[in-house]
Amino acid sequence: MLVVETVVRVRREFAAGKPIKAIARDLRLSRKVVRKAIRAPEGAFDYHRAVQPLPRIGPYQERLDVLLLENEARSRRDRLRMTRIHDLLKREGFEGSYDAVRRYATRWAAARRKDPGGDVPAFIPLMYMPGEAYQFDWSHEDVEIAGQPMRIKVAHVRLCASRAVYVRAYPRETQEMLFDAHARAFAFFGGVPLRGIYDNMKTAVTTVFTGKAREFNRRFLVMADHYMIEPTACSPAAGWEKGQVENQVQTIRGRFFQPRLRFASFEELNGWLEAECRRWAAHQPHPEQREITVEAALVAERVALQPMLAPFDGFHESEHAVTGTCLISFDRNRYSVMAKAVRRAVQVRAYADRIVVRLGDEVVGEHRRFFGRDRMILDPWHYLPVLARKPGALRNGIPFQGWDLPPALSQLRRKLGTGDEADRRFVRVLAAVLTDSLEVVEDAILEALEAGAASDEVILNILSRRREPPRPLTIVTPEDLALTHPPIADCARYDRLRDLHAAA
Repeated sequence: MLVVETVVRVRREFAAGKPIKAIARDLRLSRKVVRKAIRAPEGAFDYHRAVQPLPRIGPYQERLDVLLLENEARSRRDRLRMTRIHDLLKREGFEGSYDAVRRYATRWAAARRKDPGGDVPAFIPLMYMPGEAYQFDWSHEDVEIAGQPMRIKVAHVRLCASRAVYVRAYPRETQEMLFDAHARAFAFFGGVPLRGIYDNMKTAVTTVFTGKAREFNRRFLVMADHYMIEPTACSPAAGWEKGQVENQVQTIRGRFFQPRLRFASFEELNGWLEAECRRWAAHQPHPEQREITVEAALVAERVALQPMLAPFDGFHESEHAVTGTCLISFDRNRYSVMAKAVRRAVQVRAYADRIVVRLGDEVVGEHRRFFGRDRMILDPWHYLPVLARKPGALRNGIPFQGWDLPPALSQLRRKLGTGDEADRRFVRVLAAVLTDSLEVVEDAILEALEAGAASDEVILNILSRRREPPRPLTIVTPEDLALTHPPIADCARYDRLRDLHAAA
């Protein structure tokens, strides 16, 4: 290919009357090339090969086209690298180089972009009024929690008018996580928009019909009714219908999650993410109103948002059976419940960070949710009625190993010492918590310890005395002290008595 300077020189010398043969000899070019340079309009001389020979790819061109087409249809995260496509071709007998495959893929992609009959998407810019809508989506990110690499699920919420973003990380992409993300996002924004735009995720949409018709999940509709929002689902595989949050996923991944984040817990990670959302809004200019920041746009939009009166009670309920050891199996872990629920069916309400176990209308257990496997989460107080009947289990019972007792009970146990008899005495005091409150028992223990009597009999006697009803107070007034029949002063009675004694 000739450079522009050479083409200009050829054309200038030819215009001066120099023969083509002499120009070709001086510039060491073929006469054919000189003629093409002379005929080129305005010095443009581009060489285009009519037929591109593909000695290595030729037999595998059809297969490579199929691989490239399938790869283009995948999501951005799941697309194969060119090195992987080259490796797949080599397994089928291809002997060409990686560069040949890469160059062909580049030309193939360029041809598809230029093809007017190809599937080239075109879009229409959208505008939203303040408080009109928000967009929701999930993404999967790689982080390190407590020293362990983990792929987490990140909820993304974006207000369409102000472009304010909210990001929160979860261990899973379940319905209770969805509810929690909405409650926290609306609290972060300071209100609720009128409409929510979603894709067809299973936690929200049960059935997809033709067009925009959808059958939403019942609990999801209850949440939408609570916040007074209108849910709208996108068309299948039409991410551009919620393009703002789709772009947010890529932006947040590059700005927040790269390089890989390292935190001790999800609480620390989410606290940092919320602070980053505020910092980003304070420094990021609004894409359409460049003179203000996203934070200023959010303040202006907040006036148009609906007030959030209370967060939605976002739980997922399921029914479980309680075993003879006061345990239920939930989410591949075992949790303890009160002994009164043994061998009965209970309802488990799973929240994003905790579970609540109910027996009818009574709560018989509440635990922090654990997302690992094969873990036993026990509350020793659930087993107290059983321990009162079997005090020998205090030494080897799994729930009581490493029991973090209140200070007064810990001090009493040290005073009582060790051994079977000491355990029985201590369990007698513990059993009093079932009838008296823990605070009352602790007060009785402290009173006994201050008196120097670390004995179960003394403590139970103090509790019994405190349970007795107090004696009514007697109020004495001067009227009460007045005599009903006041005595009459008669000194003559003494004279009569004296006369009787004298006569005697």
